[in-house]
Amino acid sequence: MQLYNKLSAKERAALIDEAGTDRLTLSFYKYAHIRNIEIFRNHLFIHWDALDVLGRIYVAKEGINGQLSVPAPNFIAFKKHLDSISFLENVRLNIAREQDVKSFLKLKVKIRNKIVADGLDDGTFDVTDKGVHVNAVKFNELIENPDTVLVDMRNHYESEIGHFKGAITPDVDTFRDSLDVIEEDLKEHKEDKNLVMYCTGGIRCEKASAYYKHKGFKNVFQLEGGIIEYARQVEEKGLENKFMGKNFVFDHRRSERITDDVIANCHQCGKECDTHVNCENEACHLLFIQCPECAAEMDNCCSITCKEINSLPYEEQKALRKGKGNSNKIFKKGRSEVLKYKQ
Repeated sequence: MQLYNKLSAKERAALIDEAGTDRLTLSFYKYAHIRNIEIFRNHLFIHWDALDVLGRIYVAKEGINGQLSVPAPNFIAFKKHLDSISFLENVRLNIAREQDVKSFLKLKVKIRNKIVADGLDDGTFDVTDKGVHVNAVKFNELIENPDTVLVDMRNHYESEIGHFKGAITPDVDTFRDSLDVIEEDLKEHKEDKNLVMYCTGGIRCEKASAYYKHKGFKNVFQLEGGIIEYARQVEEKGLENKFMGKNFVFDHRRSERITDDVIANCHQCGKECDTHVNCENEACHLLFIQCPECAAEMDNCCSITCKEINSLPYEEQKALRKGKGNSNKIFKKGRSEVLKYKQ
């Protein structure tokens, strides 16, 4: 019985091309108390692998977080399987606005300590005791209220290319960094302000809402379904769109455009631009914003040094990387001294 992915991204891409089938990119999450996460994890992999589902799914004792690509003809069967799991019945599915059949090229179902890393070690903190969910209509009303503080629960490289008007956008690298920063900044307003939060699809601000309730904030709200669902409701109901720019996403697309506003700039020349790329040098892989002109001039690299390394034969590049730890620490998100125009 197969319990893990066995195909490379290249092999999977070829199979997708051969199939010629439309695929749906979607995401969902659910906080719940799961007892045997290994059995649950294997159950998901077996059923979803049979449906040709691809994506990145994290399961933990606190719940599940999934970002997936499902063949369109298999969507009903996939939804039926979700509904067969008691705590996932009728779970909200955030369907991507911009579809790409190769948004994911592997099925990875991974066991984690938490579905959202928060750096917290608090046994009295119940992640299911969340704040009030609000739809796009109520969200627009709340953020017009002078007694509301609107907070972006995403990281700096996400909010840089798009955010809600008037939102506080913490200059942080991770979700765990933002929790203490925001609590400290808003500690004087635990009772007299509405704390309204948003994120990509809702998973981070839902955990944050439970955390801030735990910390004594009285009026805590979150945008249900995050930016993805907000954009859908705005279009469907003809509401005023208070978001500007792009929504950063964690798959091969990197972003979805919500409005035509371009609020960021190329990190190399300063020109108006909001296209994220990864440095072509495999030893760097820095995520940064690069315009087409700089991409051509720099061979898709973040610096002259990386450009020179990337021009070397593959075996020489490989030799230069030998002995260096290939951890997440080297894959920095938009933080580098070589980026002259990084805000």
